[in-house]
Amino acid sequence: MNDDGLWERCAAFHGHICGGLAIGYKAAVYAARALGLRFSKDEELVCIAENDACGIDAIQVALGCTLGKGNLLFHITGKQAFSFYDRASGASLRLCLRDRPAGMGKEESLRYLLEREPEALFKASPATLPLPEKASIFAGRACAGCGETVAESQLVICADGAFCKDCRRPYDRFRV
Repeated sequence: MNDDGLWERCAAFHGHICGGLAIGYKAAVYAARALGLRFSKDEELVCIAENDACGIDAIQVALGCTLGKGNLLFHITGKQAFSFYDRASGASLRLCLRDRPAGMGKEESLRYLLEREPEALFKASPATLPLPEKASIFAGRACAGCGETVAESQLVICADGAFCKDCRRPYDRFRV
């Protein structure tokens, strides 16, 4: 992956420079080098992030994994870990951030992250989650509660109709 101002573009998209952004940037650089990845125009590359923190913005800018294309997915574990999949080759890589030296402040931590090669920052292994299927498009249907259109895959079917998750009343036989 050729930098060509990539770090600056990541920072501009995110809105500021921080350690979290540096983590995502370094993960994207590592994955691109290790798997020979380029910016994903569709779903040829998939990222499953185990957090929803700042680093996600760098992965979007650097690799083209986005929620809208369906190639950025979340499996929230609270870890600074990212799994990358190349659909064409079948290759995968999971990167998990190694512990940093204790006692660093924000600025020192940011400097630490930016000054190190990505390979020194992450523990690498094959991805543990299976490659997700490509995104599907579902028909919409009106919620029996609010009337708003909901993707059929997200409706909850109840005895009195099909409801969105916000309108569905929990089943409780003791409710008065």
